[in-house]
Amino acid sequence: MASVCFYFQVHQPFRLRRYSVFDTSHHYFDDQKNGDICRKVANKCYLPANQCIYDLIKLHEGRFKVSYALTGVVLDQFAAYCPEVMDSFKRLAGTGCVEFIAETYYHSLSFLYSTTEFVEQVGMQQAKIAELFGGYKSTTFRNTELIYNNEVAKAAHDMGFKAIIAEGADHLLGYRSPNFVYRPPNSPIKVLLKNFRLSDDIAFRFGNRGWAEWPLTAEKFAGWVNQVNGNGYTVNLFMDYETFGEHQWSYTGIFDFLYHLPGEVMRHPDNDFKTPGEVAAAHEAVGAYDAHHLISWADTERDLSAWLGNAMQSNALQEAYNLEKDIKKMGDAELLSDWRKLLTSDHYYYMCTKYFADGDVHKYFNPYESPYDSYINFMNVLDNISSRAKK
Repeated sequence: MASVCFYFQVHQPFRLRRYSVFDTSHHYFDDQKNGDICRKVANKCYLPANQCIYDLIKLHEGRFKVSYALTGVVLDQFAAYCPEVMDSFKRLAGTGCVEFIAETYYHSLSFLYSTTEFVEQVGMQQAKIAELFGGYKSTTFRNTELIYNNEVAKAAHDMGFKAIIAEGADHLLGYRSPNFVYRPPNSPIKVLLKNFRLSDDIAFRFGNRGWAEWPLTAEKFAGWVNQVNGNGYTVNLFMDYETFGEHQWSYTGIFDFLYHLPGEVMRHPDNDFKTPGEVAAAHEAVGAYDAHHLISWADTERDLSAWLGNAMQSNALQEAYNLEKDIKKMGDAELLSDWRKLLTSDHYYYMCTKYFADGDVHKYFNPYESPYDSYINFMNVLDNISSRAKK
């Protein structure tokens, strides 16, 4: 039997407004741009995709299941700019066929810099999920951008999670398949690994007319899933939810593909759909997934260079976390919220220089003309927050 396990990341950062070194305002975020982007992506992705998922759950009488990780910052933006999206997620939650996965509230790199902040953010996100979805308690954890090593897994276990999801990196798996459940060497938590080849066929290659497998049909993809039978028991398809309608526009046929995929997969009697928690509960670990060094799901390197690849990024991150003690000592809720929004990983991603020459895909998400422009703007804001913290 092969189970398809869908996990979708749902996230939007609070983007900064242009902030000069002479600016003294405590209003750092571009409300107009944040609202416009949130509503645009809602209309292109969140609302039609949620409707499609809901229709599929009903059509297949609960046999189709998915999971989401909703960051706290995207939930805050839904409340501010498009509450109808939140209503559609609540309707999905009511089907009983959706798992909500825990992560950091601010989609931050806090695990790398502050254990205290990391634990607090996970707790905040869990409290928000419980508030919105009738006391829901997550059993599965994912760290920001699937940043993972043995210590991340142990921290998740110590917080009470039963499973954690991670990138199925070839250099760690070797000859082994990502289509099994594993465990870290230092804790009993179960590790579900992304099948990045099949995931990326949907997330990145689907609309590429130069791809040898184009056009990708639901029938063809289901055939690839069927090939897993006998060599694994879960096909973990992990991707950004914006794949549907935003990264892959509707004219590519991505929604038609999604609509027909469950039926094609379940046409084979040995196949089904499970959430990450169900996969972890159904299968024992077959071996250890030993990650001494940090990995992520970003780019071909599967490392942290997208956020920590140059001196600007390292400096910005270190300076931001250096303020933690002073800010928390202040007891100012607004200041704390502003600071935490600056911890969102996207701000440091915008400073990445490794894509600047040829990274058209990455530029699509970048509101700045250059990584240096991003760094200067960010540091101007951080300097103002620092002055507030030290008054």
